[in-house]
Amino acid sequence: MVVSVGSPRRRTYVSGHTKRANQWHAWTTLLPSLIEPYRRHLHDTENLRTPSNLGQLKSARRCTRNCVGCTLTITCVFFDALKVIEVDTCPCVGAAQRLLRAGLFPCAPSSPTLAVDLRVLRFIEMLALRTAPNVSAWTDTLEAYLHGMGYKLPMKDRLRRRFQRSYHWYRVLERLSQEHLNNLVDGQCQSSVPDQPSLYLQERCPLCFGGDDWRAGRGAADLYASIITFFFQLLTFFSPDCIVCIDACFTQKRSNAHHESNTHDPPNPTHSVFIDETTVAAVEAAVDAKCKRQQGRPHGANQDDSVEPGMRIPTSVLDGCGESFVAADERRQKASTRFFSDTGLMTLMCRHDRVLWLVNMTSPGEKQHYALALINQLFQHIPKEMRVGILYDIGCQLERSCHKWNLLPSLLDRIIFGISVFHAYGHQWACQVVYHPRKRIGFGLSDGEGCERLWSALKLLIPSLRVSGFHQRLFTLDIQINYLDERSLDSYGLWLSRRWTATQKRLSSARNALVTINLPAKTLRSEWHDQVQVQTKPLPRQTSGQAHQDFARIITLEDTLQQSRETLRHSKNRLANPTHILVVDADLDMDDMRNRIKSLEDARKRQKSALGIDGRRKLSKLQGSLFLLTRMKALAVKTRLRDKLRHRKFELAKLERAYRQSVNEHRLNEHTSQSVKRREPTITALVQKYNTLCQELELIKHQGNAPQNAVLPHHINKEGIFDLDVDDGIWEDVGLHEDVPHPPDWLANNSVRDGIRHLLIRDRCKEETQRLSIERCRLQEWARSTWNGLEKAVKTAGVCYY
Repeated sequence: MVVSVGSPRRRTYVSGHTKRANQWHAWTTLLPSLIEPYRRHLHDTENLRTPSNLGQLKSARRCTRNCVGCTLTITCVFFDALKVIEVDTCPCVGAAQRLLRAGLFPCAPSSPTLAVDLRVLRFIEMLALRTAPNVSAWTDTLEAYLHGMGYKLPMKDRLRRRFQRSYHWYRVLERLSQEHLNNLVDGQCQSSVPDQPSLYLQERCPLCFGGDDWRAGRGAADLYASIITFFFQLLTFFSPDCIVCIDACFTQKRSNAHHESNTHDPPNPTHSVFIDETTVAAVEAAVDAKCKRQQGRPHGANQDDSVEPGMRIPTSVLDGCGESFVAADERRQKASTRFFSDTGLMTLMCRHDRVLWLVNMTSPGEKQHYALALINQLFQHIPKEMRVGILYDIGCQLERSCHKWNLLPSLLDRIIFGISVFHAYGHQWACQVVYHPRKRIGFGLSDGEGCERLWSALKLLIPSLRVSGFHQRLFTLDIQINYLDERSLDSYGLWLSRRWTATQKRLSSARNALVTINLPAKTLRSEWHDQVQVQTKPLPRQTSGQAHQDFARIITLEDTLQQSRETLRHSKNRLANPTHILVVDADLDMDDMRNRIKSLEDARKRQKSALGIDGRRKLSKLQGSLFLLTRMKALAVKTRLRDKLRHRKFELAKLERAYRQSVNEHRLNEHTSQSVKRREPTITALVQKYNTLCQELELIKHQGNAPQNAVLPHHINKEGIFDLDVDDGIWEDVGLHEDVPHPPDWLANNSVRDGIRHLLIRDRCKEETQRLSIERCRLQEWARSTWNGLEKAVKTAGVCYY
């Protein structure tokens, strides 16, 4: 075969993915060289106060080195016009540098056909931070607006794609420019005191990690904590040096339905608050290896209840908390991996609602290795002596896992776990006594709900990020979080002022209440210590608690049996007068009732047989005492009421977090809301029934038919019953269990009970006051250090535009 020498060369086709990757690489290489002209332009135009000057492009046509260049024809987009200009380029100074010095940003790193005015891009960027981002709507609006003034692009040169590229890389340049300035200032702000938190953390939150020395004020906090814990005679407590919170959100998902969902778009050359995927995967592998190597037997129902090593509450309480929370079940699916590549986010935030780190979740459930990765990352950036308080929805379960599987072995002695205030209602009362931040030393008035406020602030990004690229999604979240940080930084002073005023108000109220009660603080602390010891003590056997449930079930069966017999008797009386009803129907109804009575009697017989000899003897004693029988009914009603209130709170939490809803989800949530409202009368009726039983118990005791030293249960106030506050009487079953010979004051004396509550509030307010004073000093020291560093950086840089 003869091949002609003059035949044309075969054309090489490049895929769209390769083209985008090449352009991404070109932008990444070019952007560092654009920081200087960009900062100079901002300085010359007083931060874009004056419009772009196209005359600079004409005055800079010739290169001083006489390079061989070319002339590009570029369409420029302004607020009020479309202008076509010619730009001379050469290898020394490319089109991007020339355009940027004139106040324009190109759509491509080389040979651009479109450039956008920086003021237009700045306006769109600020708008995107406050509304749901929608480039298509913005470009269509801008095109229609310019078209109305007589400017129109050719149909083949639509604005959207090129404008989107300009907008994206302008935002990357803005981030790189800000990071460059921060590095210049940070280089002049090195602390002379060793062992300080990293500069990253100091930038993330100056109130938590800033200041000249993080140890300032620590001695007073430890002294106050030691004075309080002296009365407890337990393990040494300490006040955390910083307080953080952890939470997950499964509404921030990314769909895998779009094209190329299995491949990642190239990363942006900017710093991120997201922990690297490889770091998270390494933590997951380490956790899985430990858990598989140390598989333990589940706690059986017939085993003695006990306190696990390192924990302060019994196993039965921890099991109850784990059953209450969906987050505690790692196998529970909250997002389908079939439809979503990324299933959600988990964040670590400080108590000032500042994001420290984020983790991108890819599992269908809320696995604990995400939280452990965040905690590990935090401790890599703080001194080895710094202590951390961590608030988490399931903080008790996370600490249990750490002790059980030997996770975080070198860090556990520097961590205090707690549960966030909003989610405390789902925990057992014994767990709240230990882990609630209002009951635990050192947490002040921190609530641990900053993560919820973050998810609310990020909800506007849900629609666009659902179909975004992997790295584009992370970059957009970084931009939004940076905007929230700027707003937070501007309001630090107001935050401290509001917090101080609210704390002093609560402190004054608690002090006045303690003066009215007129009991020594030492006595109240001793009673609180005794209460914690008793209420966190393991049960003799878990079966003893089951026996009480069996008693209540048998009593309920007997009540139902009695009502059925009354109904049968009423039917027989009606059958005596056949003119009112049909005899055949009456016979059928009576047969059904007899069958129901027989099944109830069989069920009662089975329940009594399962009790055993001791159980049946206790049941006979219970049924022989009207007081004990009524008290058992009251306990059953209160337990049912508490379960319904907890269930209602969980349902409302789902509605409050329903940020983005499809039509079906909206209908489902409407149905849920209506169901919650329909069940409110049932809860109110249970409260009324419980209070009636309490009145009956008071009457029985007044008549002298109650056991000696019997403590009467407290009534439940209907007002505020749906709030589920930590100090509500709904949590404690005072007077509903077996009587003690000499009931303690924390159980039987209302003045002591109120005094304990006000004492704990006073302690937390004092802790908050002390922490706010330290944070105010840190803010002042950080501001002074940053200002001095800024002045030095301006002198060191040697250029006026910084």
